[in-house]
Amino acid sequence: MAWPTISGPYGLKPVNKLGGTPFAGATRHFAIASGYNTNIFNGDVVKLLNDGTIARDAITTQTTNTIGVFLGVTYTDPGTSQLTFRQYYPANTAATDIRAYVCDDPTALFKVVSCAAGGTTVTAVGRTAIGNNIKLVNNAGSTVTGNSKVAMDSGVNTTNTFPMKVIDVVEDTANAAGNFVEFIVTWNFGMHQYHKALGV
Repeated sequence: MAWPTISGPYGLKPVNKLGGTPFAGATRHFAIASGYNTNIFNGDVVKLLNDGTIARDAITTQTTNTIGVFLGVTYTDPGTSQLTFRQYYPANTAATDIRAYVCDDPTALFKVVSCAAGGTTVTAVGRTAIGNNIKLVNNAGSTVTGNSKVAMDSGVNTTNTFPMKVIDVVEDTANAAGNFVEFIVTWNFGMHQYHKALGV
């Protein structure tokens, strides 16, 4: 996929792990409370609550009990009474068996699109982003595709409270100026709940 065919963000997509091990689809099931009132899209960040359920984590500059990235959901549909698998969790779903699929590995690497702060405008950034830290842009996802529109904020910085760190560029997305629109990122030190000393 060569730039500029990437027209917008698609959330965080797990690709492999630190050290080069491929991402083989491993997820952990977490409960979502019946009637939880916020959509959660494939590629959104989620956090662990103190009742053991998860919620969408609208993080930008710092994490709060972040547990990973949401990759889908299953529940018994209250309208059809059928077991349902969906790309996203629809807000206010009333079911007692809602289970989210979450990539909760704190060493996971994710592919993400770089966008200008506060929106979905794809914005190229130089290779100097590698090793620096990023904020996330919390755009609302799509109920049509079920996919997130969370993006990497193009304002790369050294700030140690930013939630993610740039590991690499996606070479195929280089433009004529030698900048890139897709990057490989991971959780910054101490930002994932499994790497926090304090409980939820």
